[in-house]
Amino acid sequence: MAHADGAPADGKAHGVSTPDLAEAGLSKGAKFTSPASKSTRQTLPGAKSRTAAPQTLAADGATATTAGNPTLAVALEAFGFSAHGIELDSSITSADTPLDVSVAWGDGTTSPATANGTELVVSEHTYAEVGTYTVKVTVTDKANNTSVTNEVAVSTAGSDYTPYGPTRLLDTRSGTGAPKAKVAPYTSSRLKVGGNGGIPAGVTAVVLNVTVTNTSSGGHITAFADGDERPTTSNVNFAPGQTVPNLVIVPVGENGYVDLYNGGWESVDLIADVTGYFTNTASSGYTPLTPARFVDTRSGLGTAKGQLAGYGSFSTQISGVGQVPASGVTAVALNVTVTNPRSDGHLTVYPSGQSAPTASNVNFTAGQTIANSVIVPVGPDGKISVRNGGWNPADVIVDVVGYYSPKSTSAYIPFAPDRAIDTRDDKAGPLDGRNYIWADLAVGQPDIKGFVLNTTVTNTKDTGFLAVTPDPNSMEAYEGDTAVRPAEPSSSTLNWTVGKTVPNLVQAGTGANGIVDFWNMSFGDIDLIVDVFGMYQDN
Repeated sequence: MAHADGAPADGKAHGVSTPDLAEAGLSKGAKFTSPASKSTRQTLPGAKSRTAAPQTLAADGATATTAGNPTLAVALEAFGFSAHGIELDSSITSADTPLDVSVAWGDGTTSPATANGTELVVSEHTYAEVGTYTVKVTVTDKANNTSVTNEVAVSTAGSDYTPYGPTRLLDTRSGTGAPKAKVAPYTSSRLKVGGNGGIPAGVTAVVLNVTVTNTSSGGHITAFADGDERPTTSNVNFAPGQTVPNLVIVPVGENGYVDLYNGGWESVDLIADVTGYFTNTASSGYTPLTPARFVDTRSGLGTAKGQLAGYGSFSTQISGVGQVPASGVTAVALNVTVTNPRSDGHLTVYPSGQSAPTASNVNFTAGQTIANSVIVPVGPDGKISVRNGGWNPADVIVDVVGYYSPKSTSAYIPFAPDRAIDTRDDKAGPLDGRNYIWADLAVGQPDIKGFVLNTTVTNTKDTGFLAVTPDPNSMEAYEGDTAVRPAEPSSSTLNWTVGKTVPNLVQAGTGANGIVDFWNMSFGDIDLIVDVFGMYQDN
């Protein structure tokens, strides 16, 4: 990775230039094809059928055909070039004659084109809604009173979100969703998602809170689509004796399963709670927000001032607060932090108006400060609820990072995980205390509104927290050494103590400039690892 020289005059920030993440992610997407042999031939209305003339050899050695154009056919290949966009390649085989081409996109719109004999016609279309459409191509040879048609079913690369649960799908301690046994080292637990309960078949990705517990050695958990090659990235990192949760947004295999791989050298128990899923059916898009604090029990923000009692709960308003709309919000993306807990326990975040489920979102030990990303449905009254599953009080902090609604236009595209930042391999070295590193994740691509990242801090020299925010500076400002040091953020993405390795999923908005900042809010150096799992893109 390359480093930019530009940095604010009063700081030592440096930048990371990333590859075109959208292009890299989409290049691995599905292809949709229909061979030329599927072409259907028709005689034009009102025309008399003609008998094809024999083929003759043209002067240049090519085969020419006179009346009838018996070789006329079209092969189709399509793929997504954006969340809502499809490129269609129509490979026409024909005699050397003018042709009219019509592409019916399956949403009521049609694109005209022309060709002359054997030719490749490239067409592009952007759908208003994600979904699966039947595209029909008609090639007409008026001179020979004939036409051919071919069809291909296409699906947009982008998917919309549907809230679900929270519901426990996997618990190896009880035999829920898998055999009642720990997951052996260097093996995977297969989890059925598509077709499980009310989750439909054909889901493209799923939101899971994955918890590892009963650990006797260090290691990591990697979530990936069943049938795909296991990536080298990790989703949950753990030490001996730890219970560690982390939110994952993971692609689902064509068979409806995901794999959870135990990368440790001892067996572990795994728990997975689902809070939603993505499909190619129009539902809720995503709107990222600059992280904003909605709840802090230490100050009385969003709820009563004072620690949340053991086994107690509170509800807080989401819809109509800050930049969140007053209506239409189906789910909200959060970062939830527990601090000053007086005993071990867990937090459960769930829609208001219902009983707390058995699912957990944040697991903690006495005295620990720990954060986790949460995506949770919003109750009918626009509120969410938080329950303290510990037997003693704890402080709770809730930061809102985005929301889902039918009016939101950004659809999700899952990627094969790609490492964007690793300061351990970086010639610039660790990230200094009270400093930031910026990454040009979507410069020049204003349609990309956010990325799903997994951030991990390690080799920590002091207690602190990581903050991830859009950068107010432009790329031109960094390149011209005129960038101004952004204000230090107060919302945390993950928290750590000295010597700990801590991961957390981040839904990072790209802001106005396509640049994302990663802040080390401690006074000691850290190493930072950032893996990209997908993006949100407008149509």
